[in-house]
Amino acid sequence: MTSDHTPPGRPVAAPPDPDPTPPGLRLPPLSCDAHCHIFGPGDRFPYAEDRAYDPPDVPEADLRARHDLLGLERALIVQSAAHGTDHAALLDALRTGGGRYRGVALLSPDTPPYRVAELHEAGVRGVRLQFLPHLGAAPAPEAIRAVTDLVRPYGWHVAFHVAGDAVIELSDTIRGIGLPAVIDHMARVDLRAGLDGPQVTALRRLLGSGGVWVKLSAPERISRTGPPYDDAIALAALLAADAPERVLWGTDFPHPNVPRMPDDGQLVDLIERIAPEDKARRLMLVDNPAALLDFPGEAR
Repeated sequence: MTSDHTPPGRPVAAPPDPDPTPPGLRLPPLSCDAHCHIFGPGDRFPYAEDRAYDPPDVPEADLRARHDLLGLERALIVQSAAHGTDHAALLDALRTGGGRYRGVALLSPDTPPYRVAELHEAGVRGVRLQFLPHLGAAPAPEAIRAVTDLVRPYGWHVAFHVAGDAVIELSDTIRGIGLPAVIDHMARVDLRAGLDGPQVTALRRLLGSGGVWVKLSAPERISRTGPPYDDAIALAALLAADAPERVLWGTDFPHPNVPRMPDDGQLVDLIERIAPEDKARRLMLVDNPAALLDFPGEAR
């Protein structure tokens, strides 16, 4: 939904592909999409006045339909910057999902502790820190401490949304957060330097440190070659081989602000190239998200 008061120049995100290719790869039962979003609908869940972009309406029903097509039974819904710290849409999806979903929140240092308790009770299991300029100012060290102190009693993970050299510059912060740290979208590294470049090296060192997880999501955001994203998939496969017990996979549906909209069915089929063995795929899609996100061990 686009606001009637959209400031000039604010970008408008394209909607997802309405007719993706059904995937040929059959996913294990209880497979989890560990990174996706919902938007609105804006007439029911208004977007933040200070949002950086105008998203399309993509409510929980659309997300569920896409997951049903792809063979995904669980998901981690990441609060969108377009909704800011108003979690009404996320909370509604968590209620509607009946255990199908977990959530990641966006918090500020002045979020009251009782609100964090309510989010935890609803199924939120992580908080996201944004370090991309187009989404707003990066949190200062004192803000990071305040937010992590809010979620520490619940053992939530801390998701770092970084790009480029930020994975190098923030390595000490990520490693020392004192909670499970999750790096979104393979740190959105610049692949022009190849798989031996300093950003990839820093990312692999973090993954090898033991307390850091990496989402093998959004290859379309970092690929220099375009579909089928051979360069990004090579990085994902390298990370999956480095630490098969601490990688997650996600669609990033509905892919806000990508330069070229991907086909979700094709993204699923690329999983075979990331994790060729059944055991590795089950870890990435079922066991790892169940452990990190507190999903029950048995089917609903």
